[in-house]
Amino acid sequence: MDLIIEWFQRFSNGLTETESKALTTLVLIILLWLVQRVIARSIIKLQSDLVLRYAWRKNANYSIYLLGAIGITLVWANSFGDFATYLGLLSAGLAIAFQDPIVNMAGWYFILVQKPFKVGDRIQVEDQIGDVVDINLFQFSIVEVGNWVGDEQSTGRIIHIPNSKIFKAPLANYNEGLDYIWNEIQVEVTFESDWRKCKKVLQETLNAHAPKVSEHAQKELQSASGQYLIYYHKVTPIVYTKVEASGVRLTMRYLCEPKQRRNSTSRLWEKILDEFNDPKNADMDFAYPTRRTVVTGDGVKPGIGDD
Repeated sequence: MDLIIEWFQRFSNGLTETESKALTTLVLIILLWLVQRVIARSIIKLQSDLVLRYAWRKNANYSIYLLGAIGITLVWANSFGDFATYLGLLSAGLAIAFQDPIVNMAGWYFILVQKPFKVGDRIQVEDQIGDVVDINLFQFSIVEVGNWVGDEQSTGRIIHIPNSKIFKAPLANYNEGLDYIWNEIQVEVTFESDWRKCKKVLQETLNAHAPKVSEHAQKELQSASGQYLIYYHKVTPIVYTKVEASGVRLTMRYLCEPKQRRNSTSRLWEKILDEFNDPKNADMDFAYPTRRTVVTGDGVKPGIGDD
């Protein structure tokens, strides 16, 4: 190591001050890059949990970037006064030429400090919905859900969104404030069905098979009330009634985790089908679009409208 330092000093003696500082900066960058690689490999070996591994790697990278910025600043500190005017003009030109990257960096800082979302959250930016898998200096990445796939299931695509979008478009966070979202299942029964019995059966199905999250959701709401004015009169599963053209619509409403929406919907529909197919519930029938005809003395005439 001493030989390397001695050789470097001899080599740098023949350089101008600016060249020497440029060489020092280059060596510093290479050393920090090597340190970053060593730390990244060590994290992979030491930590098997993917979430913690990602967090450790990001924190290590940010620390190395900070050390690099401080080191380069110290190397060039004595020369800043001589180039103050030049740097001022250069900065103004760069701010115009690289407006988008600069705004992206500002967005990255905003995301780190204000934390409108974090890795693992499900978010929506404009028409894009997905789970956040990475946040870096210029963009954040999400695994897309929805689009051509039903019930917000993953499409398998990764979408990269510029950090500047955080300032330009509305952001919806499925996990902020409350780790659950409301899901609804609409069941229509015929007017001839015993709708009160149908509603009771659906409520019992919800109580027995909907995700058991009401108690935890209530605690989260109390915790989030310090930052947001969020209030729900009910957080327990409930069934609402509404009359439609084809019959009586019974809407099952309950809380579930954002990523479990499809699973919970499928599980509840299976239980609903079992109940409606049970012989003891012969007075419960699903409604569907039909066309009625009316027989009069002049013959058969179509009905006024569809049911």
